[in-house]
Amino acid sequence: MHPKPRFEELDYRKTPLGELILRRRTILSLDNLEVYEIILGDEFLMSSLFTAVEVALADLGLEKTRTQFPDAGDLDIVVGGLGLGYTARAALANDRVGSLTVVDYLEPVIEWHRDGLVPLGPELTADERCRFVHGDFFRLALADPTVEGFHPDDPAKKFHTILLDIDHSPDKLLHEAHGNFYSPEGLQKLADRLHPGGVFAMWSDDPPEVTFMDSLKSVFTECESHIVTFHNPLQDRDSASTVYVAVRK
Repeated sequence: MHPKPRFEELDYRKTPLGELILRRRTILSLDNLEVYEIILGDEFLMSSLFTAVEVALADLGLEKTRTQFPDAGDLDIVVGGLGLGYTARAALANDRVGSLTVVDYLEPVIEWHRDGLVPLGPELTADERCRFVHGDFFRLALADPTVEGFHPDDPAKKFHTILLDIDHSPDKLLHEAHGNFYSPEGLQKLADRLHPGGVFAMWSDDPPEVTFMDSLKSVFTECESHIVTFHNPLQDRDSASTVYVAVRK
């Protein structure tokens, strides 16, 4: 049996946001653990070595959603940012989820899942509840709902939950054009995409930010920030990220 290569570039694409790379590497110090990584320009977008916060984003958002809609039938969920699919899979683990619309600006990322180039791709594409949409989450969130929305066939469709994992934080953006989204005006347009009582949850790599919490509170009736800690085996220490959870008025 041939040993697994220690480093392998699985795909390389040029995109409007920069060079996009999917790679797989074997970490010898972690019992030959196989890790998948997505890199955009100089930024690490996602690693299969660190998925706790991506899962927590879905778990915390849907936990609040179940509280808000205890008697609802099928829940309609949006995920902004596909990555390696861990948030999407965690959401689909909930039997009450009737539809999951995953919006991603980078078409190659969607192709990797459909072609089975990443580990969770076959599982997500086989789930009839899951739909991939190639689009700009931020542009769709701020668009006129009579013209464009997260659901291509129903622009005005409202959702029970919107989960967002794209920018590193409200202050550390992948593109400056995303900035308007994090203002009270932008968040209000997002909130209008939710049913009354609907839930918006968002990942951030930074600690809770007072300014962003103030913006959330100006739009949503209830706002929380959760610190999610996880172990970093490469540095042998704990790291932390934030998950914001807000409820529409």
